[in-house]
Amino acid sequence: MAQLPEGDPAPSDGLLPADTEFDPSRTFHSYVHVPFCRVRCGYCDFNTYTATELRGVSQETFAAQLAAEVDFSVAVLEASEAPARKLESVFFGGGTPTQLPAQDLIGILAKLDQGFGIADGAEVTTEANPDNVDLEYLKMLRDGGFTRVSFGMQSAIPAVLATLDRTHNPERVSQVVAWAKEVGLQTSVDLIYGSPNETLDQWRASIDAAIALETDHISAYSLIVEPGTKMARLIESGKLPQPDEDEQAVKYEMASEVFATAGFQWYELSNWAKSESARSRHNISYWSGADWWGYGPGAHSHIAGVRWWNVKHPAPYTQALAEGRSPALVREVLTKQSQLEEQILLRIRMRDGLPVETLRQAEAFDAGLVAGLIADGLVEPGGALRGVLVLTLQGRLLADMVVSRLLR
Repeated sequence: MAQLPEGDPAPSDGLLPADTEFDPSRTFHSYVHVPFCRVRCGYCDFNTYTATELRGVSQETFAAQLAAEVDFSVAVLEASEAPARKLESVFFGGGTPTQLPAQDLIGILAKLDQGFGIADGAEVTTEANPDNVDLEYLKMLRDGGFTRVSFGMQSAIPAVLATLDRTHNPERVSQVVAWAKEVGLQTSVDLIYGSPNETLDQWRASIDAAIALETDHISAYSLIVEPGTKMARLIESGKLPQPDEDEQAVKYEMASEVFATAGFQWYELSNWAKSESARSRHNISYWSGADWWGYGPGAHSHIAGVRWWNVKHPAPYTQALAEGRSPALVREVLTKQSQLEEQILLRIRMRDGLPVETLRQAEAFDAGLVAGLIADGLVEPGGALRGVLVLTLQGRLLADMVVSRLLR
């Protein structure tokens, strides 16, 4: 599994530094990490655990541990004199949040509402595996305050799903999406392209299948082979071919074109929505530098330029909370300059673009550099004239290179 970034040891009381400068205009959000999966997919290096890896921790009592961290966070923010703000979005991710009973997820949402308040019109999302929800489960979520569900579709091709170790039947996706829409939830599906042996025709079939679902939102992510995963080992042994970067670029271009024709507009490198209201407001909060508290093992948090990461395994996470300690392992305090550089890194990914003013504030503005990005077809000239850098399709394919040039 991927290691947590390096940082300073997090204080056991969780208090923010005394000189933290809070910005009341920053919106507040929460992420809830449910680290349980029935099986681990071969490509996945997320912080997830199957039943045999829990070392005495029980899924049945996990909601109580999350509730304890909510109480802890309320006390920390009050003691740190952070401004009182209601939550503008809540996102349950994993892992597979729907491994837990619907009542557990609803209970955590109610706990967050009790501690901070949920803003009127807030977006409340859970990720879901098509295999472990039904109409009644989704109805309970909607009645309990959820507004949105994101299904892990990944592919419409059984052979590709098998390569990814996904266990659901492709036909199940259309059923669960229909149920979610029936009960009044916004819907999104996730796709993965570039799996070993996936053909262009297979990828096009998955794109078409996702569009046919008539969802509000589609995410499409390039497969990244992470070291230490089952897939990495199969590739290293020659049992699977290494994904081809050029072919992945072709697949991205195909997706972008077909989605646009179907009425989906890109708003972030890997995300398309039918309307502005269908965009994931929670994910936008990350890209725009908002504040959020991440609950659960391995969850990340960011408040007023202070960032920390919880201990990864559920067992020490549970123990820390039982002892009244912060479950955070490490944290870092971002300088003003590093915050500006992160804004450049993240905002350039978005269709709304990177304000040139941010480059000036970071002392990274160079008119010649911007002109070069336009000349190379990486940035839209019209946006640059308005003071915002917006990536072209070619720029989206080479976004990392654009960032490296901006932060040279």
